[in-house]
Amino acid sequence: MRDLVIVPHTHWDREWYLPFQRFRLQLVGLLDELLETMENDERHRFTLDGQLAAVDDYLEVRPEARERVVELVKAGRLAIGPWDILMDEFLCSGEQIVRNLERGIRRSEELGGVMPVGYLPDMFGHIAQMPQILSRAGLHHACVNRGVPTSVTTDSFAWTSPDGTAVRTRYLAAGGYGNAAGLLADPDSDAERVTELAKRMDPWTLPGSGPLLGMLGSDHTAPVPEAPDRLATATAETGITTRLETLAAFFAELPDTPEGLPAVHGELRSHARTNLLPGVNSVRPQLKQAMSHAERAVERYAEPLAALFGDGTEQRFLDMAWQRLIAVSGHDSVTGCGCDETAVQVGARMAEAEQLGQAVCDMIGRRLAADVPRDAVLVFNPSPFPRSGVVFATAERPGGTVLADDRIAGAVALARVHGTELYGKHITAWELDGDTLTFQVARHTTLAFDVAEVRDALAARDERWQHTELRVRIVALPEETVPVWVDVPALGHTAVRPPEAGTVAELPPHDVRAGGRALDNGLLRVEVAADGTLTLIGTDGVRTTGVGALEDGGDLGDTYNYAPPAADVLVREPEQVRVTAGPASPLAASYTVERDYHWPMAGDFATGGRSARTEPVTVTTRVELRAAEKFARVSVEFDNRCDDHRLRMRMPLPRRAESSFAEGQFAVVERGLSAEGGGGEQPVSTFPAAGFVAAGGLAVLLEEYSEYELTEDGGELALTLLRSVGYLSRNRHVNRDEPAGPQVPTPGAQVRGLRTVSLALAPYADGWQDGDVLRSAEEFRHGLYTLEGRGPRGDELPEPRHGLAVTGEGVALTAVRQREEWTEVRVVAEGGADTEARVEGGFTRARRADLLGRPGEELTVTDGVLTLPVGAWEIATVQLGR
Repeated sequence: MRDLVIVPHTHWDREWYLPFQRFRLQLVGLLDELLETMENDERHRFTLDGQLAAVDDYLEVRPEARERVVELVKAGRLAIGPWDILMDEFLCSGEQIVRNLERGIRRSEELGGVMPVGYLPDMFGHIAQMPQILSRAGLHHACVNRGVPTSVTTDSFAWTSPDGTAVRTRYLAAGGYGNAAGLLADPDSDAERVTELAKRMDPWTLPGSGPLLGMLGSDHTAPVPEAPDRLATATAETGITTRLETLAAFFAELPDTPEGLPAVHGELRSHARTNLLPGVNSVRPQLKQAMSHAERAVERYAEPLAALFGDGTEQRFLDMAWQRLIAVSGHDSVTGCGCDETAVQVGARMAEAEQLGQAVCDMIGRRLAADVPRDAVLVFNPSPFPRSGVVFATAERPGGTVLADDRIAGAVALARVHGTELYGKHITAWELDGDTLTFQVARHTTLAFDVAEVRDALAARDERWQHTELRVRIVALPEETVPVWVDVPALGHTAVRPPEAGTVAELPPHDVRAGGRALDNGLLRVEVAADGTLTLIGTDGVRTTGVGALEDGGDLGDTYNYAPPAADVLVREPEQVRVTAGPASPLAASYTVERDYHWPMAGDFATGGRSARTEPVTVTTRVELRAAEKFARVSVEFDNRCDDHRLRMRMPLPRRAESSFAEGQFAVVERGLSAEGGGGEQPVSTFPAAGFVAAGGLAVLLEEYSEYELTEDGGELALTLLRSVGYLSRNRHVNRDEPAGPQVPTPGAQVRGLRTVSLALAPYADGWQDGDVLRSAEEFRHGLYTLEGRGPRGDELPEPRHGLAVTGEGVALTAVRQREEWTEVRVVAEGGADTEARVEGGFTRARRADLLGRPGEELTVTDGVLTLPVGAWEIATVQLGR
């Protein structure tokens, strides 16, 4: 029998069925006990779950314990890192996963050393590019639990990313991260339990794969003080050599390369070995939406603006934003599978992250907008290629709208003025005519206004002006929000003025025509049917009808798994449909569709069906087409007043498909019509997607992390808009044999109230790689950023300023950041083929770097241009300098 390495550990859920601070109270007690136990007996070893969050959360309460922690880490007895937090891999961006690892490794090294193992014990599946992420950060081992397919029959395999990068991976077979949790539960059975564990694990081992691995611990478990003595006794009685080690020490004995191991390619999303719990991708959708908004605000707007146009003072704000983003990426946080208090706190941190990103944009944008006249707007392009498109600006028009006409005392009238602000606008002019005081207000003012001038005029007219009643009129300049066509350099900015009232600017290519419930820009035609669904017709003849039908069905599940009622009631047909034309111009036009339904009020758990009582619900869908865009923008809004249900949007495909392609974390992953089952959980064919999902000639461009299904016959995509449930976990579940957590009520997970979803629809002719899907997804998700000018009205517009251009077939940008004196750029060859990235800007030096920013080979720069070969699916990082 092989040696048995026992790894004492705890799996620490930072926030879950209790909110963060209540769990932290338990954490402090556990680590107090751990430090005392380890200091009293140097034979003890412990692994802190692969995440620094537990250490930092503890040290915030016990800062005096820092040196005790450092001493144990440096001695190799306490293993910490490499992650900052154990994230959900599918509900945060690839870039956020990199920053998570970067932060965790840096903090671990500050505290004595990092565990060089990609420990992934409890995530709900694993992304395809994780082996490449780990390898490019210098980690050669992974350790996983959920998602492993039946093709894996050993405890070790070569997990391989789409680019071919492989890491040696240990599967936590025969019980997951708690396979030895009960090993020392009974002092009278130690020898028996050691023998049983070894026998249970031995069939999984490969020749030369090292000793058996027993994980002594589980959720929130403390060390066993007498473990060294009891295991020594068990060794003597059984002849099976046991020893306590950290997970870092266990992997240090194994080769750094995966040669000779069976290969497993791509993402791990099988239900075969253990519960995958895929329902977390659709529960509490407001959290997924908030995460998407916050990530983009920081990754694609604030950081590039700071790197290209900032002065360095923004970095602390960015650091704070990343800290909050990473904190909410936890596998019990963004997933929404915690209690309601946890969800509220997670949402608040997401909002703070987005606000910090927006603060950086405001800080830099206001500086840039100082050169832009007040009657114009500054426009920033977050994409690495030049863009032309539509932005919306507010234009002031001639005339006047009376906001107020009152008779009040002069003192009261002037007390309402705050600087230049009055009624939420700014004073542009004022006039005193007899006993009538008139203020003209608008969004902006160039008037050097001083309320003392008005006071002096009133006093000259009447020494008792403070008490004398006046007629006070507030007249506002009319405003109009208008579409404006603009050309913006790559990652650069420009300025544009709205056209004068009654004038039409020069039409852009592929302008929009609306009429007869149809929108057409020469690239795409959208027709609104009588039932409110859409027909899409591309220029290449790709046509699909019935897009956007809604289907509401029951859900008797929980935050982890969808559960269809045995006697489901599916509501598909609206009772009434109203179609109205929206604002129309050659730049943008829209239609609004209102569909009335009656949805069952709740699930009927006694009968396994849905309640007979219903609630009226109106779903408002707006479809918009803009000039020169190859996709139709769609927004869906409704007030959810029902419980225990799932609402999906159905999209028939131009042609049947046998697989779907979903953009996620540094990759576009192909998935079939079904999922592998067998681990006590019914497999479902719903999958996560981040940027888009494409199948059968139709791409659905996504604004938030979403769940979709390619239906059984391959003829339709179904996108989950809402999943409402009332419990964290249910003990009895039709799709799952065992609970996924405690049966805690979660009324907040019913998601009552307003729900708004934004997406876009893009037909394509051949494969998604051959069309414009990648570019369309980039433009839809990363809109042109506008800020009102702050300079004198009527001044000339400043010249456009170029930022940084990154182009290449299939090349996707994921980061532009400042790292000391270098500008760091990260790209991925998401087209799935070898390609070349062309980087242009004001730099004279370039070098490769790994994912942690450590410099590599110098690269040749010619006339400010770097030509960078990038292999298929490669994540490439370069640093640019002068």
